[in-house]
Amino acid sequence: MVRRGYEAFGAGDMDTLRGLFAEDAVWHLGGSGGLSGDKQGLDAILAYFGELFTRSDGTIKVDLDDLIGGEKHTIGFQRVHAQRNGAAIDQRTVIVFALKDGKVSEVYEFPEDTAKAADFWS
Repeated sequence: MVRRGYEAFGAGDMDTLRGLFAEDAVWHLGGSGGLSGDKQGLDAILAYFGELFTRSDGTIKVDLDDLIGGEKHTIGFQRVHAQRNGAAIDQRTVIVFALKDGKVSEVYEFPEDTAKAADFWS
């Protein structure tokens, strides 16, 4: 399921993503940047994804390096590439997906360099 989510994100397929998350899911992103904080609910999570595409003028690309999965949690090791305002980011990120009733219920995103990510996306 999480792998399907990565594929859908890469294709900009918000309809598929909508079906993978619980309606009351929460996405946590630490730091102090413009996109940091908790995204409460499916619509807020999808809006966050939309912001990533908008702020990067569609250049964001996420390469999935590996997944480690269990029944309750899956961990994604990824690399994020994007360009914005003449700057570029190429950074590793770890994402922990909590799974419940066949859907993603909670997500914790951990960029390699939180300050660099916050500066880039703000």
